[in-house]
Amino acid sequence: MAVCQRWGLVLLAGCLVLGCPVGPNYRRPSVVVPAHFKEASNGWMPARPNDERERGPWWEVFQEPELNALEARVASANQTVAGFEAAYWQARALVAQARAAWFPQLGASASATRARGASGTGGTGSTPTTPTQVPSTGSSGAGNIYRLSVDASWELDLWGRVRRQLASAKASAQGAAANLANAKLSAQAMLAQSYFQVRALDASQRLLDDTVVANEKLLTLTQNRYAQGVVSRADVLQAQTQVQLARAAAVENEIARAQLEHAIAVLVGEPASGFALPRTPLRAVPPPLPLRLPSSLLERRPDVAAAERKAAAANEQIGVAIAAFFPDLSLSASTGFTSAALSQWLSAPAWVWSLGPQLVATLFDGGQRLAQTDAARAAYAQSVAEYRQTVLSAFQDVEDALVSLRVLEEELVFQQAAVESAKQALEISVNQYKAGTATYLEVLIAQTTAFAAEEKWVNLSGQRMVSAVGLIKALGGGWDAKELDPKEK
Repeated sequence: MAVCQRWGLVLLAGCLVLGCPVGPNYRRPSVVVPAHFKEASNGWMPARPNDERERGPWWEVFQEPELNALEARVASANQTVAGFEAAYWQARALVAQARAAWFPQLGASASATRARGASGTGGTGSTPTTPTQVPSTGSSGAGNIYRLSVDASWELDLWGRVRRQLASAKASAQGAAANLANAKLSAQAMLAQSYFQVRALDASQRLLDDTVVANEKLLTLTQNRYAQGVVSRADVLQAQTQVQLARAAAVENEIARAQLEHAIAVLVGEPASGFALPRTPLRAVPPPLPLRLPSSLLERRPDVAAAERKAAAANEQIGVAIAAFFPDLSLSASTGFTSAALSQWLSAPAWVWSLGPQLVATLFDGGQRLAQTDAARAAYAQSVAEYRQTVLSAFQDVEDALVSLRVLEEELVFQQAAVESAKQALEISVNQYKAGTATYLEVLIAQTTAFAAEEKWVNLSGQRMVSAVGLIKALGGGWDAKELDPKEK
């Protein structure tokens, strides 16, 4: 027994000295990061140090209590988010599964069988030398065999296969956490954008309702003038047409609003049939949104973090594939009782044990391990390309949102001036029509122009809010890579 202990210590010391993980160590793939955002040169300022402090959920900057209440339901009720959360917990379980390979495997078994031995094997069969040896009865007759054993085995991680698998599982779990954060961010941003689109449609609905009222008043005026013989029947028909067109547009506006309302219901995990938003015209304006340095985008975007963690997990799989070229060393031990007589089963003569190392190596596999290594390297190269593409897309998203906000801000200024001019022109035309110095056609043209100008202003205001949400989403919302579970790092 002492000899076995000495050999075990020698083998363990050798493993500690010789054991080292094979394969490449991971380094974050290099990416080209611009010095600044191109579209941020006009009026945008980099974030100051105090801008980095925690402000809570990002959607609260819009100061919309109803939106805040809806956003709070996304993380708990959205089914897409729930699916990504389940995937995250599955990845956590795989980490625990990979970590279990570090520890010895211990098992126990007990059996009572009746067996027939070969004749002429010799021996009395009452004291076998191993837990699995069949006691011999010395004849060809049948006999009972009683066994009770405890077995232990431990695979020594000489070449880092277990370590690489554990590191890969941890990186995958971090990637799953980032995917979960990205799913939440996407659902929250979609909800906010849909919410502001609904509010813009509510503003459009109010405009359409006001237009219907104005057209009805103008129709009454035209009918009175027709009764007085001042205008022709054609003017009355044109006025009636404008009223019906305005009513039709008001009804059509309901379709888009209802569809967006249904989409919001799905995002908050509620059936569309039982969900409704009260009508409130859009009043919100984008808050100041200071930009961080472009390099911080790599830490602020959960999809970028997920792609980077995927590359890290793929890199570890290269080491796992390379470790297969080397022999596996394991220690095994077994002890127990084996006897042909139940009365002598748990006695000292029936006690058996075994202890020793086992070295297993594959000498020829037809190129299987080489192919697996090549496949692992190719998978890593693919994940690196996907990571770099995700980074490029992230910068594109920010630039797109910046240029959209900048252009919409400028366009809204001009559009507001156009609305004021169109309203004045309509007022003048109506007064002239009442005085008999202008035709109904002139009023119709001024009315159409005023409505189109104001409707476009409302649409631009809604687009500006959608772009503001898009910029926050492109910048990663309030997320940071530090939020990845520290236990998985």
